[in-house]
Amino acid sequence: RLNKFYNPKMYTAPPKRELSEEESITVNMGGALAPTPAPGGIGGTGIGAAAALVQISAHSSKSIGAPPAPPATFDAYTKKGAESNGVLAMIDLLVADLTKEMQEAEVSEKDAQADYETLMSDAGAKRAADATSVTEKEGAKADTEEALEVEKDKKAGTTKELMGTHKYIAGLHGECDWL
Repeated sequence: RLNKFYNPKMYTAPPKRELSEEESITVNMGGALAPTPAPGGIGGTGIGAAAALVQISAHSSKSIGAPPAPPATFDAYTKKGAESNGVLAMIDLLVADLTKEMQEAEVSEKDAQADYETLMSDAGAKRAADATSVTEKEGAKADTEEALEVEKDKKAGTTKELMGTHKYIAGLHGECDWL
């Protein structure tokens, strides 16, 4: 019955019980049948344990004589030496792997630190170059603005001079046009 749950492929259902007329009437009226007797013998085969373990000498066809040589077996017991250190060897292997990983981590940390320092020095140099560039550009802008003011003043003076020249020409035209 355990095979039904634990090993369903090996389970074979018991055969259906055929009910007699009296038993079928009892079941139809709502009654219960008497339980069936458990199968007897070894594994439900009906063969008893006493019958299965009996050895009859008449069934043996061999002649009685010296027994045959025993089959070959393992060698005599020897104590294992270094082979029994499997667990210790595994622990040593784990320690070696851990040491190797720690060394790799230290080396990668040193490389990363060197890369970081290089990056920071490059960034500092770039910031300094940018600062000098901004200062130079601000100086150039101030010089250009100063030159623009000078040119605006020059233009204003030239414009006044031009207006004076135009007035003079207009006055000459006024005097000379009657001729």
